[in-house]
Amino acid sequence: MKLYWSVIRPIVVYGCETWVLKESIIQKLSVFGRKILRKIFGPTKEANGIWRIKTNKELVELIKHRNMISYVKVQRLSWFGHTNRMPETSIVKRIYKWKPFTGRPAGRPKSRWEDDVRNDLKKMKLVKWAEQVQDRSKWKAIVEKAKTLSEL
Repeated sequence: MKLYWSVIRPIVVYGCETWVLKESIIQKLSVFGRKILRKIFGPTKEANGIWRIKTNKELVELIKHRNMISYVKVQRLSWFGHTNRMPETSIVKRIYKWKPFTGRPAGRPKSRWEDDVRNDLKKMKLVKWAEQVQDRSKWKAIVEKAKTLSEL
């Protein structure tokens, strides 16, 4: 278990603070995470002596609902707070606030990073995030709370 959290997860999700989580990426991360967990925890021996692989439900209970997807979402919330507290002259903040001169192409708009983060904030039922993000200690408490939420 310690190997999963301390070594494998940071390698797989390096730079995840800036990811837009599409369904295909969520599916691939979930499959990979379960594959690694099955290697770490090994098979289960039944009462009749037959070995079987652990079910997805058993794996979720073993890791206490702390999967890679929730880790990515928490990291994004943390980065969101960090970028919003940056001074307006910061290069990162200027890139974050930059709007392109041209319009978006026709069709369904692609999901954006900020939209994903705002959806996560809605799931947490956080409405006055603009004021809370400016207070670093309050925002850190919100991020810690997000780590415990299973619906995020």
